[in-house]
Amino acid sequence: MRISNSFSEGEIQVMEFILQTLLRGGTPSLATRNKDFASLYRKVMTMKRRVQDKKDESRETSSAGSVAASSEALSSDIPQRKAG
Repeated sequence: MRISNSFSEGEIQVMEFILQTLLRGGTPSLATRNKDFASLYRKVMTMKRRVQDKKDESRETSSAGSVAASSEALSSDIPQRKAG
């Protein structure tokens, strides 16, 4: 299944309904009854996951392109040399 970044007409209507309802001070619970709500929710969650994956990926690599050592590697049983 290919996830698209575009929204269907029904999904747009659901988003518009939710936003208008919230702006008027109401609750968007009626939108969950719409047939397009489930596909809209899946798309939003997929987009959210992609953004988080990109953030995690950028944290793993520094500007020099190296990966920070894990705390496990720092606390290993490998004997350490002492300076001096």
